[in-house]
Amino acid sequence: MALGEALKSVDKWHKYSIFRNMSKLKNIQLEKYSEMFKALSNPNRLKIFMRLLECCEPGTVCSVEDESCACVGDLSKDLEIVPSTVSHHMKELRGAGLIRMRRQGQRIECWVDPDAVRHLADFFQR
Repeated sequence: MALGEALKSVDKWHKYSIFRNMSKLKNIQLEKYSEMFKALSNPNRLKIFMRLLECCEPGTVCSVEDESCACVGDLSKDLEIVPSTVSHHMKELRGAGLIRMRRQGQRIECWVDPDAVRHLADFFQR
């Protein structure tokens, strides 16, 4: 085989490899979007997510001491959802990468993940 033919063969293989890896990346992205939309497809989860967007900027921690923000107990009162149900929905939203949470003593601080908001915005701008 001549050197030119060998280079063409390698080049063809390289292009195939790049395409295959891009295809995998797209599938991973689609799976992530699917998880986000699945989590938001529940009306109660969507209410919780929208409430968190209203009370704090994405990436800003919401805690009990902030009057404009809410803890799990406050969310359950505002949205008329049982606290244990709110906790379950928060776990689902966190699992989908939409929100972040951390425990501070007896209270749970939560906030919308700014990366998730960026990813959703990118999805809808396509």
